[in-house]
Amino acid sequence: MMKNLIKKELCFSALPLTYYFILFACMTMIPGYPILVGAFFVCMGIFQTFQSAREQNDILYTVLMPVRKKDAVTARYFFVMLIQMIFFLICVLLTVIRMQFLAQEVVYQKNAMMNANPAYLGYVLIIFTAFNVIFVNGFWKNAYTIGKPFLRFSIAAFLIIGLTETLHHIPGLMFLNSAGQGMYIQMMILLASVLGYSLLSWNCLTASQRNFEKTDL
Repeated sequence: MMKNLIKKELCFSALPLTYYFILFACMTMIPGYPILVGAFFVCMGIFQTFQSAREQNDILYTVLMPVRKKDAVTARYFFVMLIQMIFFLICVLLTVIRMQFLAQEVVYQKNAMMNANPAYLGYVLIIFTAFNVIFVNGFWKNAYTIGKPFLRFSIAAFLIIGLTETLHHIPGLMFLNSAGQGMYIQMMILLASVLGYSLLSWNCLTASQRNFEKTDL
């Protein structure tokens, strides 16, 4: 049954727009632009699917089937994290290309904005973690409200973007924008982000399951 629920999420509930927004991962290649905004855009694409599903009473339709309520939550979380991981893997590929083949290009050497490197990839996961904690978990508190949780996430996301774009301009932290220096610390940022994303997303899934079990549709 879980396989069928996931298929429903991927093929019927999801808007094509959500899949198109994965292409914002290509912003990783743009010099002179806050490339971390791409992570926000893919979350906005996921939000559009939540909004469309709510308007079509998708959740009510799902729980009327012979499935457990917590399985409906799990399937939606699988969809969210799948979109995020596809986006992230594209970012990884493009980051490797920038670091290995384009790092010496003038447009990247003189880039005042964030460069693509392991720290950037860690920041992407921080944005996704904020989305899962603030928006997705917030939605499942009553399986209806999306406006306020997404607004709170948007504020948090742009605060994160602003902070990370500021950090590499601080004396002593310029290595955060390097494609060759400070790789150890950058990899630690990435590793910590991977662990944080995994643990907090799992906690959000279990909390959302508990909340939805208590929700009277």
